[in-house]
Amino acid sequence: MSSEMPRLFLARHGDTAWTDSRQRTGRTDLPLNERGEERARQLGERLRRFSFARVFTSPLQRASKTCALASFGEVAEVDPDLVEWDYGRFEGKLTRDILKERPGWEMFRDGCPDGESPEDVAARADRFIVRVRGIEGDVLAFSSAHIIRMIAARWLGLPPGAGRFFFCRPASVGVLSFEHNSRDEPIISLWNYVTHPRE
Repeated sequence: MSSEMPRLFLARHGDTAWTDSRQRTGRTDLPLNERGEERARQLGERLRRFSFARVFTSPLQRASKTCALASFGEVAEVDPDLVEWDYGRFEGKLTRDILKERPGWEMFRDGCPDGESPEDVAARADRFIVRVRGIEGDVLAFSSAHIIRMIAARWLGLPPGAGRFFFCRPASVGVLSFEHNSRDEPIISLWNYVTHPRE
């Protein structure tokens, strides 16, 4: 991979109460918990050696606070396309309870009743990717797990359902880039990283 091509760094927010309880957290605007705040600061330490042409954040406080604690708050722009998946009637529920109601349910295939479909989320991811690819230089974005997973799938030209393969932990970093200095060869150069990304 050549460092000449721009890269997209995707930072997932730190922990919240519902991250710990494994409840679906879409549009519920929960704050970071103490561990989430600490991990956000550590994320900032890992990222500060990189230079970013632009920094974006989801409007939800768990992402924007992670961005601020990572020391990027003053330069970050809020982008509504980075907001987490709207889980509709599944908001706040545990996966095991959803599966009792809907056996075989898979979010990246089936979407959420009274919320967003995979195609809805993919459309937002696609808009964000178009925006990023028009920027010269590396870009950093703070957001939530499932929209990040969709962005990864769409960066690679995969269908919305492929987002299920890109699990990411709280306060982790993924880096999307290009191989052979070619925009026709998108790759994932780093994923689910919680220590130090390489230069």
